[in-house]
Amino acid sequence: MPLPPLSRRDFLVTTAGLTAASGIVHGQGATGRAMTPARSPVPVDDRAVLDLVAALARMPSFTTEERQVAEFLHALFLREGLQAEFMEVDPGRVQVIGRLRGSGGGRSLMLNGHMDIDPLPSGMTRDPWTPTIEGDRYYGAGIGNMKGGLAAMVAATLAAKRAGVSRRGDVVVACVVGELQGGIGTARLVRSGLRTDAAIVGEPHGAMNVLIKHAGVLQFAVHVLGKTAHISRKDEGEHAILRAGEAVVALERMTLDGPADPDLPGLPRLNVGSIIGGRGRDVELRGPNWVPDFATLYVDVRFTQGMTPDSILAQVRQTLGRIPGLRFEIEYPMEAKRRIFREVMLPFSIPREAPFVREVAASVTEVSGVAPHVGVVLPNGYSGNDTSHLAAAGIPCVLYGPSGDMDGADRWTSVSQILTCTRAYADMIRRVCG
Repeated sequence: MPLPPLSRRDFLVTTAGLTAASGIVHGQGATGRAMTPARSPVPVDDRAVLDLVAALARMPSFTTEERQVAEFLHALFLREGLQAEFMEVDPGRVQVIGRLRGSGGGRSLMLNGHMDIDPLPSGMTRDPWTPTIEGDRYYGAGIGNMKGGLAAMVAATLAAKRAGVSRRGDVVVACVVGELQGGIGTARLVRSGLRTDAAIVGEPHGAMNVLIKHAGVLQFAVHVLGKTAHISRKDEGEHAILRAGEAVVALERMTLDGPADPDLPGLPRLNVGSIIGGRGRDVELRGPNWVPDFATLYVDVRFTQGMTPDSILAQVRQTLGRIPGLRFEIEYPMEAKRRIFREVMLPFSIPREAPFVREVAASVTEVSGVAPHVGVVLPNGYSGNDTSHLAAAGIPCVLYGPSGDMDGADRWTSVSQILTCTRAYADMIRRVCG
């Protein structure tokens, strides 16, 4: 079925020339070496790519609510002649694995992108579910993280198929859930036994950046226990929220022990990001005339290679144990009902000289005319992602995907970067699977 039209103004992108404002085509990259593509690129229909972005962005898919996007992509893969399967991650919650079969005997490539999107930022002035192009800016919910990259991966696979690109190896398009829960979808995928010879994760780090290292990420909850009492007998209670405040101060002041990494100088670091308190473990919020007896802190830790969840949690327990009379419990891993990390993302690193890293850089150079930066980009390297699970399964992988403004209220992604990444993914299919 045809995709619905975009809402757009000043649509400037063409196949032959991407907007110069992006600075990613026919200019100087991190190496300062302008280059000319040496062979004909895989033909890509720009409009089809951007229409697919719009179709995905119109569908809300917050974490645990990805099913509509999953069903859409499953139907698209089947309609386009790819193999497609649903993979259940939680009861009733599915992700989609599309496969473009090769003739046999070649290397396989996974293009990995997540369907779940971040919560909407406050202060938005645009309808988040009406994707809009203005110049080189593509506005819409979740396009940056990461429906722009996901659409580029799907479109590249379809472009390679339609162009009849010779393939001996398979292309696997993994449209996963729960990356924002620590990558539970990709963890499920590798535990199922699915393997490829290489993988690209399309996180939004820029069309001229190939990232090869990032921090580890651990999230857990600290439950602080008190004693409830009616306000008329307040002195008989123990105020769990006040005690939790003591725990926040102690955790934020602690210095985590861990090896330094010159590429990630801001690590390790800890943040207490959320707190909720009330009466009972179900946190009854009605009745503020009662002293709260239960409060929960949600904690995020970014860490370096050489640190482990066990070593981090041991230090947290030790720090909290120094607070006189504090009663607490640590919940790790997180329960499935919580829409935060249920998996740990271990630190990731692949050598700059690794053959697959060189191949990805060569494809970016091939389609853009400029050699990309290969290495670490800050503060992006302080994030975690699904490369953790792929690398742990022995799959060589890198991070490469389109970016834009990820911090403003009306967030946008670069149109030209989406199209450059689409072409790079298509070239990688030819390079790896051919």
